[in-house]
Amino acid sequence: MKLFKQLFAVATVALAFNAHAAGPANEAPDALVKRISQDVIETAKTDKAIQAGDTKKVMQLVETKILPYVDSDRMTSLAAGRFWRDATPEQKKQLSEQFRTLLIYTYSGALSQIKNETVDFQPLRADASDTEVEVRSKVNMTRGEPITLNYRVAKAAAGWKIYDINVMGAWLVETYKGTFASEISKGGIDGLIKTLTAKNQSLASKPLKTTAK
Repeated sequence: MKLFKQLFAVATVALAFNAHAAGPANEAPDALVKRISQDVIETAKTDKAIQAGDTKKVMQLVETKILPYVDSDRMTSLAAGRFWRDATPEQKKQLSEQFRTLLIYTYSGALSQIKNETVDFQPLRADASDTEVEVRSKVNMTRGEPITLNYRVAKAAAGWKIYDINVMGAWLVETYKGTFASEISKGGIDGLIKTLTAKNQSLASKPLKTTAK
C-alpha cells in the first residue's frame, strides 16, 4: 500500500497539467485531462507557498482545480462494491465525504512535491458516441524510467469526469476496494466511516511533506 500511495502521488503530478480557463461544454475527455494537468502543475511549480507546504493553499488548489473534475461519489461507491447497496443514505453521504477528504489529502501531499516532471498523452482511442473512455499517458520522471498512467473518464450531464486512475497497472478504486472490504468485515459501514474519519483527523494534524531542497 505504501508503494501504491507513492505511485498515486505521481498520478497527481500528471493530473496536475493544462489551461487557465474552463473548457467548453463539449470538451473532449483527453483535452480535459490535459487542461487540468497543465493548469495545476504550473500553479504548483510557481507558487512558493505550495512548494513550502502551505497546507491551506495546497488544499485550496486541489478543491478548486482538481476535485470539480473528479467523480468522488462514483469512486466511493465503486470502492465500497457490493456493500454500497446495503448502506443507508446517511452512511453513503458520510462515507463519500470522508473518502473525498482522504483524496484531498492524498492529492495535496503529492502537489507539494511537484518539481520538474512532465507528461506525454497518447492519442485517444474512442468513438464519438462513447460515454466512458480511458485516457492514457506517461509521466517523465526527473529520475528513473517513465511511469505509465491512465484515467477512466465518464460523461455526465455537466461534462466528463474522472472516476478512476491506473498507475503502473494498479487501479485506485480496486486498491481501495480491498481496504474498504476489510474494514467493513470488522466493523460494518460505520466502522469504515470511523476508520476514514480517524485517518483524516490524523492527516489534518500533520504538515504536508515538501520536496527536499
